[in-house]
Amino acid sequence: MAIFAISVAPSGVEGTSVSQYVAAAQKVLAADSRVKHQLGPMFTTIEGPLDACFEVCQKMHEALIEMGAPRVGTVIKIDDRRDKVSTMESKLESVRSKMK
Repeated sequence: MAIFAISVAPSGVEGTSVSQYVAAAQKVLAADSRVKHQLGPMFTTIEGPLDACFEVCQKMHEALIEMGAPRVGTVIKIDDRRDKVSTMESKLESVRSKMK
């Protein structure tokens, strides 16, 4: 199980708001049942099989191109832990338990 943090952002588009592009990327995620996802204020977190996560990241990137963005910057950070099962929630719970 892999956990990805991804941010896709268009360049060369009219205006400074990118929420319509973020919404398009979120629709890609919603359409793919292989991955779990959580929208954040600057990055989206994706959890699932490594190959599925890579594939959905490419589709998110391409969705912005299809909207007419002449340039898209995508940042991806991958946590691919193989020694034990790790999920978005288990990572958060681990930190929360140490704050008590």
